[in-house]
Amino acid sequence: MHQARQTEWARVARLDAQWEGPADSELHAPAVDRNARIAVVHDWCPNFRGGERVLARICAVFPNAEVFTLFDFLPREVKEEYFPDVTFHTSVANRLPLVRKYHRALFFLCPFLIEQFDVTGYDAVISSSAAFSRGVLTRPDQPHLCYVHSPIRYAWDEQFSYLRQGRFGFGPKGLAFRYLLHKLRMWDMRTAHGPDLMLANSSYVRSRIRRIYGREAMVVHPPVPTGELYYVPAKEDYYVTAAFHAPYKRLDVVIDAFTRMPSRRLVVVGDEAQSKHLRSRAGPNISFTGHLPRKDYVSHIAHARAMVFAGCEDFGITLAEAQFCGTPLIAFGRGGAADIVRPLGQARKPTGVLFSRQDAQSLTEAIEHFEANEATVTPLACHFNAERFSEARFDREILQAMASLPSTRT
Repeated sequence: MHQARQTEWARVARLDAQWEGPADSELHAPAVDRNARIAVVHDWCPNFRGGERVLARICAVFPNAEVFTLFDFLPREVKEEYFPDVTFHTSVANRLPLVRKYHRALFFLCPFLIEQFDVTGYDAVISSSAAFSRGVLTRPDQPHLCYVHSPIRYAWDEQFSYLRQGRFGFGPKGLAFRYLLHKLRMWDMRTAHGPDLMLANSSYVRSRIRRIYGREAMVVHPPVPTGELYYVPAKEDYYVTAAFHAPYKRLDVVIDAFTRMPSRRLVVVGDEAQSKHLRSRAGPNISFTGHLPRKDYVSHIAHARAMVFAGCEDFGITLAEAQFCGTPLIAFGRGGAADIVRPLGQARKPTGVLFSRQDAQSLTEAIEHFEANEATVTPLACHFNAERFSEARFDREILQAMASLPSTRT
């Protein structure tokens, strides 16, 4: 086992070295057949967020790709804009009555369901995985590239947070839930060495892959859709936070901090399960927009004085989008934010502030530190910082990863 791991580390190190070279303008795509028939396996598509943007970009790189996903609830207009002419295959569970409301509760069936997809007739497989898609069954000679958004959060290091939020103790229901997560971890470990190569969407996810699976992975940051964004140098006097209102996003920390600072205005973009609870604890200086059309969402983040984020995000495309718009970041310093933010006091051209504890006091101190040094965090520096996450860069690195799998080279 030790020798096998050393071999993989050496292989990944060689590939990492190959990826360092001249500037983007001087680089050319490697020799990969972009017209190959690719099966792209994605966990599920409940709506169009960061993971689905990555999925759409992979399909753009490989025009003959077909998508296999457990549940597909994407609106027709999203399909027409981001997945033109892409065929979607779904699991049998997608046809269950009212499944949109309870599909997440079927997590214990998902390993079985993902194994029912027959992708063995395709030239190669790309799995886009935050949970299950990596476990798809492939031929022994079939190249399999896995893009890891995250190891299964609620089955590994964030299990206890999810159990607390769901109020699962050690009663019959709680024990049953814990046992199902235990079985899910066993399946997750068993399938961890199926892909030929793993890509991580951030340094943080790469470290989680190493700790949980004992595998090395290369970092390929997600693509930022710069064509949908614009740069705004003149900011307005409000802060913004934008996120799907899930527990791990820690919007409660942001709201508590701004409730203690009534002179500062906060705009909360997004509307989901926790929003009623969050609204009840918010002060009058905090406003909630609910879900916004893309154009209005971009306008809110582009004109903000800074974006505030207290969650531990795997990467955080929203954060990189804000930087492209010239908006500074005040973010929790663990997770993808550490890859995105060039922090005050550590970078020559800082683009924001990182704070070390997920509590209102630490965030308050970070906001005060930002305001005391705001002149050194320029919108232009933020904008140029985000160019590291372009779609063209993502396309090239995905093609390089595919080229590293011997049977995909032309």
